[in-house]
Amino acid sequence: MFGNYLIGLREGLEASLVVCILIAYLVKTERRDALKPIWIGIGVAVALALGFGCALEFGSQELTFEAQEALGGSLSIVAVGLVTWMVFWMRRTARHLKAELHGKLDAALQMGTGALVATAFLAVGREGLETALFVWASVRASSDGTQGPLIGVLLGIATAVVLGYLFYRGAVRINLAKFFTWTGGMLVIVAAGVLAYGFHDLQEARFLPGLADKAFDISTTIPPDTWYGTVLKGVFNFQPDPTVLQVVVWTLYLVPTLAFFLAPSRPGGSGKVKAAPPVREEV
Repeated sequence: MFGNYLIGLREGLEASLVVCILIAYLVKTERRDALKPIWIGIGVAVALALGFGCALEFGSQELTFEAQEALGGSLSIVAVGLVTWMVFWMRRTARHLKAELHGKLDAALQMGTGALVATAFLAVGREGLETALFVWASVRASSDGTQGPLIGVLLGIATAVVLGYLFYRGAVRINLAKFFTWTGGMLVIVAAGVLAYGFHDLQEARFLPGLADKAFDISTTIPPDTWYGTVLKGVFNFQPDPTVLQVVVWTLYLVPTLAFFLAPSRPGGSGKVKAAPPVREEV
């Protein structure tokens, strides 16, 4: 559940910050007349993300078992690719996000209502579609037959919305660069589990071989139905009897990705984990 909470918090907070920056800029520049088009664009983006998530969930139920596994595995791999790009992009551009959004908003204000709607839609829609896809893949990977994974995601998103509002009101100040660095690192670990599960789906769909080739089996030591087995599965998508291919994929993704992500941003660093320069801008 914690892993899914982290996904909802991280992804939701990015979208909340985008909304907060757009709204705060219009209020401070006394362009409240442009708020309505912005909210329309945000509403359309949220509706699109929800519709996309529903289409993934209910559309896949009409498929055969093999087709469901093939679709789930393929989309899990795509979701991991998107979220990996996203965490690296946010780490690199977090300190420029506010200025970038302000520039786009200034251009949209000159072009009119339609441009404002499009700006808000594109700014929030990309985050929404990425979130819907990765949440669907992660919930599917960590599902234990309960509503826990989905509840974790919803709680994370709710927390992100509250934090976004507090940022807007000026009640909360945090170093966003460090926040996105550390949560991004944890998200890479979650993504590694989703990726391994995706390859397992492709094996179950008979698209990839090796389903019977187990790397190890510690089901008796860490039974999946125990509380600690459930915690490991919920946080890391841990599987006590993974295939050889799953272990190889998990290792080949996690080790280099985490090393590159946590590496110092400038050559000649001290070797310690170094986040991007602090971001303390008011939003």
